[in-house]
Order: sequence, then structure tokens, then C-alpha cells
Amino acid sequence: MIDYVWLVPMFPLVGFLLNGLLRNSLSKPLAGIIGSGSILASFIVSVMIFMQVKSGSTGVVTLFDFISFGKTSIPFAFQVDQLSSLFLLIITGIGFLIHVYSTAYMNTESDSHYARYFAYLNLFVFSMLLLVLGSNYVIMFIGWEGVGLCSYLLIGYWFKNIDYTSAANKAFIMNRIGDAAFLLALFWLLSKLGTVTYADVFAKAGELSARDITIITILLFIGATGKSAQIPLYTWLPDAMAGPTPVSALIHAATMVTAGIYMIARSNILYTMAPTTQTVITIIGTATALLAATIALKQNDIKKVLAYSTVSQLGYMFIALGVGAYTGAVFHVMTHAFFKALLFLGAGSVIHAMHHEQDIRNMGGLSKYMKTTHLTFLVGCLAIAGIIPFSGFFSKDEILAAAFAKSPAIWALGALGALMTAFYMFRLYSMTFLGKFRGTHEQEHHLHESPAAMTIPLVILALLSLAGGLVGIPEVLVHNAHSLNQFLSPVFAGSAKLAEPHHIDHSTELMLMFGLMAVIVVVIFLAVGRFKKYEKTDAETSGLAKLLENKWYVDELYDAIIVRPVNAFGKLLGKLDKYGIDWVVNGVGKSVQYASRQVRLLQSGQVGSYVLLMVIGIILLFALQIFLKK
Repeated sequence: MIDYVWLVPMFPLVGFLLNGLLRNSLSKPLAGIIGSGSILASFIVSVMIFMQVKSGSTGVVTLFDFISFGKTSIPFAFQVDQLSSLFLLIITGIGFLIHVYSTAYMNTESDSHYARYFAYLNLFVFSMLLLVLGSNYVIMFIGWEGVGLCSYLLIGYWFKNIDYTSAANKAFIMNRIGDAAFLLALFWLLSKLGTVTYADVFAKAGELSARDITIITILLFIGATGKSAQIPLYTWLPDAMAGPTPVSALIHAATMVTAGIYMIARSNILYTMAPTTQTVITIIGTATALLAATIALKQNDIKKVLAYSTVSQLGYMFIALGVGAYTGAVFHVMTHAFFKALLFLGAGSVIHAMHHEQDIRNMGGLSKYMKTTHLTFLVGCLAIAGIIPFSGFFSKDEILAAAFAKSPAIWALGALGALMTAFYMFRLYSMTFLGKFRGTHEQEHHLHESPAAMTIPLVILALLSLAGGLVGIPEVLVHNAHSLNQFLSPVFAGSAKLAEPHHIDHSTELMLMFGLMAVIVVVIFLAVGRFKKYEKTDAETSGLAKLLENKWYVDELYDAIIVRPVNAFGKLLGKLDKYGIDWVVNGVGKSVQYASRQVRLLQSGQVGSYVLLMVIGIILLFALQIFLKK
């Protein structure tokens, strides 16, 4: 089945072409069937490939020779191994549920671009599949750029709203910064090794100097900070909420933001050989996790809370990568895909019932009206908070245990972030579902549970959020039960040989694990007790709370030191172009035009004038000859 891996990205590509080319003639049900069916077909093939990989079959499938020059050959080839097959399941599985959910969420009379939406969604999945399947950095980069394009198209899906198009532009431009660094790393690899194919690069990595490896990995990491929203390139992700809610779920759970994690995990040997870069990654990941968590504490838009939560959780994944816990990072990618897709789709269900209201201060008491959404959302909150036996408990604690083994200080900061995560998530949960309803009477009258096409994906994701962590039970709890680690070990075997081992004893790990969870439970009860009876007030937030609500004014800082100066410089260049370069170019053109108008007057058609000019010319020639003889 591995030889047919090309079918996995082909199905979404066909779905994109059908929905895109026939968008004006397809009915809504048919567009939804094409969009969802193409992803389902990819998921079925992905499951078959995963089972074959699990039995021990891996390989590279070359489709055609893509680029050849000199001694360098870059094939269009797919690498099928443990890492790529796992990501195939995440992308197509979660992607299919989001597509099914979208058939109901987007089925409104006001939306006249239903097929276009599914075309973009299919292209998004296709691009991400290309990214994780490529057997070299060039194919990865094609997918990398594809998800960037699709995020722009989907964030600005309602393009008549200028704020939404501005958010799309912001996402696109900020990602170009990271993409430029990615390209520089790619060219650096080509110049030093003459190849960008994973197997060749990792085999020849020993030929690179420490300086080269550090520069290459730093450049790749800068690319990852753009796609995976880390400091300083994280501010685009919260603004990406401008797109439809299912798009937010797809970006945050199954596609774009996991691209940077995948790229570093795929390049694990290079990063293990670059300890300086790993230190940088750990610092940036820790800072991002904490910064985003503090901002989420005071956000009132239901999607913004979840957006900053994603930025924070991505920070934990980078902490894992920085300390060399590659399996832990991938494990958290998987569990995060489950509970973050669940939370975003649950938020979409709430927004759908509240007629597009997103301010949690205007909600409350929804558990009485939306039982399925309420229970599944609660599961997602428990999972992200890290309560046993929900999936987030296992993946989060694997990261924190690896961090403690490397540095107790990193563990302490990560634990602080986990406590804030529990607080802001249960603040969100309490203000949305508990207490009394704070919206308008008309909103309350129309409150209802979402249709089955929206609630069934919620139930499936809730089950995955509950049981998904059982594939990674730590050794300290059950001996030899971490099946995910066993499955991924061939991909990270090279790094395991190079890395210096760090371990903590079981008693310490148990104390840290359950001690932190006990404090998290206390924080959850504090949050619920404080916000379940929340009442709206007109008092303006002040002090630190205002600082957090305004996101530490980072956007304003970027606007002041980057956006406005660049815009001013652009206007200056525009004036220079208009009044300087244009004046010179247009002046030359006007001068030639004026001169030609005068010269044409010589062509009068009168023989006498021509004879006179001929005589004058002869006299001038004689005078010139006399002058030259002297």
C-alpha cells in the first residue's frame, strides 16, 4: 500500500479542483460531499498505510525527477515512515471531522460561496499532506508555502470585511519572514552538502562544521516560529480568528501551526548536533508558553482565549524539542489536535447557537440548552488542563518530566504555565456554561443544541481527548506501556545515540506529576467558584488586568516600531519614485518628444529649403575640415 501513498494527497487535490472549478454549479450538499468525501478517502488510505508501517514496512516513493542541475538531483518523492504516517492520521482524521462539521456550520443562506470554502479547505489539507510526506526539504517547502497561502485565503474568506482581509494580510506577511529564513537554510544545505534529501542530509551531517549546523538550525527554527506562532512571530495567530470557526480548528489542530513542530522533529539529528540552537528553542518556547498564557487569562472573546491557548501549548511543544524530547513533542501535537479541535468546534457550536456572539461576558448558563456541547467542551477543558486520565495529562507531563531532567527551572516555569492554563480554561468554561444567562432575551429564546453534523464530531473528538493519551502511558505508571515511543523510536534513534541521556528517578517523577495535578485541581475549583456566578459590570479593567486584556500591547509595539516606520518609508519611496525617478524618466521622454517635433519641421517639402540646407551643410563640412588641418 505504501506505493500508493500518492493517493493520500491526490484525493484532496481532486476535491479542490472539483469544488473550485464547478463552484457556481454545485449544490451545497454536493459540494459538502465532495469536500468531506475526498478527505475521508485520504483517511482510509492513511489508515491502511499506518497499519503497514506499524508492521515494519517503510520506504521512499519517488514519483518523478523534480529538479536536476549539475550533480544535484531533487526528486518529487514521498517518505513513508513512522513520523509521516502518524501525521497522516492526524491531518486526515481531524480534517475529515472538521469538514463534516463545516457542512452544517457553513450551511447558511447568507453564505453564497459554499463550494469555494470547501475548495480552500481541501487545498489546505492537500498542502499539509505534501509538507509531511515530502522526502526532502524542497517538497516540504512547497507544502509549507501552500498552507501559508491557504491560511490567507481562509482567514480572509469573508473578504468584504476589511478587518478580516487585514488579518489575512498580517498572517501572510508575518509568515513570509519565517519562510525567507527557511529558504536561506535550504540554500545553505545545498551549498554545503549538495543535497536537501533527508536521508542524505542526515547521513552527511557530520561533514558540517558546528557553525554551519548552528546557522542552518537557527534559520529553520525562525521558519518554525512563523508557522507555529512563537515569539516574536506569534501575533498573527490570534487575529486568524477572523476566518470561519472550523478554519480556526483546522489551523490550530491539524494543519498549519504543527508544521514547525514536524519540521524540527523531522530534522532531529541536526538539532541534537546543535546544542546552542536547542537552548534558544527552549528559551523561546518557555517564554511563549508563559506570555500567551498570561494574555489568555483576561481575554473575553471565546475564540481569542483558545487562540492564545494554542500559542501557549505550542510553546510546550517547543520546550520538548529544545530539551530533546522529540517523542513528547509529537505526542503533544497528537493530543493537542484532539482537544483543541474539540474546543474550537465546541466554541463554534456556542457561536452558532448565540447567533455569532463571541463575548463570553454575554453568555452563561448554556449547559441547560446545549448538553452535548457542554459535556464535550468540559472534556476538552479537562484534557488541556492535564487531569488524569484525559490525554493532555500524559503528553504534558512527559514534556515537563523531560524539562525537569534538563533543568528544574524550566519545569517550574512550565508548571506555572500549566496552572494558568487550568485557570483561564475553566474561567472560559464557567462564564460560558455555568450560572445564569447574560445575553439578550431574543438570544435566549433561540438557544438550541447544534445539529448532528456538528455534535457527532464533537463526541468523537471528546472520546479521543479522553482516551488518546493511553498510547503514551509513562514508564513510571505502567511498565513498557508507551506504545507511541516504541512506534516512533526508529525515527529518533539517531538522536538518541548522539544525545546525552537525562533521567529522573521514579519517586521524583511521581511526586512532580501528581503534586502538580493536585494544585491544578485546586486552581480549577478556584476558577469555577469565582466565575460560575459572574456578573457583568461597567467598571473598566485597570492595572495589570488591563495590560493583559490588551495583550501586553505587543501589537501596538509592533505597529509603532515596525509597521508605521515601514509604511512611512514606503510612502517616502513612493514620493521619490513619483517626483524623482518618474520626473527623470518622463523628462527624457518629453525632451525626445519635443526635439522630434522641432526636427520634423525641417521636412517642409520645399526644394529651395532643401538646397539651402545642403549648402549650409557643405559650408560646415569645409569649415570643419579647415579647423582639423590647423
